[in-house]
Amino acid sequence: MFTGIVEEVGEVQAVQATSLRICARKVLTDTKNGDSVAVNGVCLTVTALDASSFSVDVMPETLRRSNLGLLRRGGHVNLERASALGGHLGGHLVQGHVDSTGKVVSMVPEDNAVLLKIAAPASIIRFLVEKAFIAVDGASLTVAQCDATSFTVSVVGYTLHNTTIGSYKTGQPVNLEVDILAKYVEHFMLAKSRGITMDFLAEHGFSTSR
Repeated sequence: MFTGIVEEVGEVQAVQATSLRICARKVLTDTKNGDSVAVNGVCLTVTALDASSFSVDVMPETLRRSNLGLLRRGGHVNLERASALGGHLGGHLVQGHVDSTGKVVSMVPEDNAVLLKIAAPASIIRFLVEKAFIAVDGASLTVAQCDATSFTVSVVGYTLHNTTIGSYKTGQPVNLEVDILAKYVEHFMLAKSRGITMDFLAEHGFSTSR
């Protein structure tokens, strides 16, 4: 589990068909083989590391769901180590399970921030409301506006300078993960609309034995 607070921007050192090697500094602290690191919001397992970089394997499903398949040597990625229980939760609960990708529509300066508009599929939009959380390339952001095909987030200067968001271009694909709480709410609301059944009870841990 992650918080969506990007710790640093890493540089892609090598790209292979099913693996990445990334140069980093902060996220290497206390990291060991088998630990989880969010790369552009995708939870990946460290398979090897040295003093200046780490390697991760990337599954075909991950490549289909995310923008990691577009990475090239010299590219930059947002990095965050997995959160420890009892630690600070600066953003929101981020699983590192990317739901889909969206595309940057525009970036409009607004005083000390930038309004970032992203086109997203209906599978994402249906979970969004104003002031809800969404993870964009692993960064925890708050929805300022949303409509049937896109949403807008306001990005402060610190985030622009300390994540990859500051270098976004129009049309760029970005990883999106909606708030897991929104998914659970929809799930239970759908179950409620169908009525409480024996299958529903069994699915959620209630004993149906007589």
